Amino acid sequence: MADFLTTGPGIALIILVQCLALIAFVMVSLLFLVYGDRKIWAAVQMRRGPNVVGVFGLLQTVADALKYVVKEIVIPAGADKAVFMLAPMLAFVLAMISWAVIPFNDTWVLADLNVAILYVFAIGSLEVYGVIMGGWASNSKYPFLGSLRSAAQMISYEVSIGLIIIGVIISTGSLNFGDIVRAQDGDYGLFSWYWLPHLPMVFLFFISALAETNRPPFDLPEAESELVAGYQVEYSSTPFLLFMAGEYIAIFLMCALITLLFFGGWLSPIPGVADGALWMVGKMAVFFFLFAMVKAIVPRYRYDQLMRLGWKVFLPLSLAWVVIVAFFAQYGAFGGAYARWAVGG
Repeated sequence: MADFLTTGPGIALIILVQCLALIAFVMVSLLFLVYGDRKIWAAVQMRRGPNVVGVFGLLQTVADALKYVVKEIVIPAGADKAVFMLAPMLAFVLAMISWAVIPFNDTWVLADLNVAILYVFAIGSLEVYGVIMGGWASNSKYPFLGSLRSAAQMISYEVSIGLIIIGVIISTGSLNFGDIVRAQDGDYGLFSWYWLPHLPMVFLFFISALAETNRPPFDLPEAESELVAGYQVEYSSTPFLLFMAGEYIAIFLMCALITLLFFGGWLSPIPGVADGALWMVGKMAVFFFLFAMVKAIVPRYRYDQLMRLGWKVFLPLSLAWVVIVAFFAQYGAFGGAYARWAVGG
């Protein structure tokens, strides 16, 4: 058996099993994310939330998914059927394949790319096409307006996210997520992580991640009061389910990026305590909790306020931060906190 695993088919089998394990983790996590999101929102509004299907309502998400799967797929008469059906599949698949470069522990990664950050950015830039295709193919003004607003919003905040990540890259000297996490491994536990030297950008990254994933209070492309649910208003059944699953997977990916870039990934916050994948998943769960709390307690922005925040506030701040970090790294300021090339690169 050991000899077989070193052959071409054996290696292909190993890669297939790893892919299936990653897909299983993301999909099972998706069930709990939707459940947790609804429970947190209900708790803030002082109601129970899902509590009927399964123990504590844990199977409510499964029941909802089955409901969507067995419903009839309705395609508008004037829609471009091929593009209409391709759009949700594109949104789901692109959100899923981004996880290929996300490490959960040291060497626990499907594809350990030296340019992993560029890979995530390339896939993330393509995700907007699923939204645009869905809005255009629906042959209706409301979905089309929603898709255009979503495209403008995602592009606006991708710029800020990219500049924020450049600061982390300058500090590490590498585009590999594993190197970024290892650069945060120090003698001071959580105080060695990048959240401390890059503290202003942690808040900007979190807010930009909300806007990038169309998450409240920045869910303007889906604002019911303005656009009747936005770009996916004409979708039903499984295509609608794929859009929503892709959105939650993208949100969980943002939680993983925040964990890797600023909060030490799989590293333990306490010196002497073993590192591991549980720390990684636990941190991601904490950040999803924050995503859910923001959805429950923050009122929705107007669209002009959203765009002004992205282009006139976040863009100049993140660009200035790149210059500041480059200066600190070049001259070894703060004991080399901004220049960890020997560790990360």
